[in-house]
Amino acid sequence: MAKTGYHRADRVADQIRMEVADILMRKIKDPRVQSVTVTDVKLTSDLRLARVFVTTMGTKEEERNVFAGLAQASGFVRGELGRRLSLRYLPEIVFAEDISGPRGDRVLKLLDDLHVDTEAEGESSEEQASS
Repeated sequence: MAKTGYHRADRVADQIRMEVADILMRKIKDPRVQSVTVTDVKLTSDLRLARVFVTTMGTKEEERNVFAGLAQASGFVRGELGRRLSLRYLPEIVFAEDISGPRGDRVLKLLDDLHVDTEAEGESSEEQASS
């Protein structure tokens, strides 16, 4: 049997990502958890641990409150997943901060700044050449 590169853990992780996002949006009543976006799920190959990456909008204090609410709701989320998914073993759910968004924003800002600097240098060298 040939390996395709898309393993069962990847398919289950995608399903968990969609279900957790739906659970957080529709079932959780905790106001701390309302501004959360599920960005990715990394699942161990034995399907025992699911690391759910989320992003939040707000200050560091609000972010701490969100993760406290998520930690408190993880048992409920796992129970809901058990009702929705047909798995022999339901993975333990661990919520983690997704830092790829802010990191990507920072890289884009640095690239924009670099682009503006090179345009300014190009204009000043054109002015010197025409003088």
